Amino acid sequence: MIAKVQPAQRRQLVRQVANDLRREHARLIAQQVAPDGTPYPARKNRKELRSKSGRIKRQKAAMFNKLRLNKYLQIKADASQASLGFFGKVARVARVHHEGLPDKVAPRGPSYKYPERRLLGFTEKDIDEIREILLAHMTLE
Repeated sequence: MIAKVQPAQRRQLVRQVANDLRREHARLIAQQVAPDGTPYPARKNRKELRSKSGRIKRQKAAMFNKLRLNKYLQIKADASQASLGFFGKVARVARVHHEGLPDKVAPRGPSYKYPERRLLGFTEKDIDEIREILLAHMTLE
């Protein structure tokens, strides 16, 4: 059925699905929740990593504030497929946290094994939402 749709309409449909997924994943990242609903492990206390006297530090700042912006959480789409993800330099940071890999805290700082914090992934709700968008589009034709 989708093959019968014109390429321009297909591209628009694919982009709509990708935008809805991006919006949902940005919301989950803002809530500090993995796609399966589990909360992210808490940040390690910065004083344990390195402390300097006389500095005022922000406490309990949310993680990944910039990663969830459209600038970094990008969509690449054409008439047949769409991909939602982190591209470029931020992809490395996202991958380290997503998979729980070791990385340097600072360029010449200590290394730390970050806990796994899933940033992207499909849930049953996402699949149902995609199905609803496709069905709504098909009933309009």
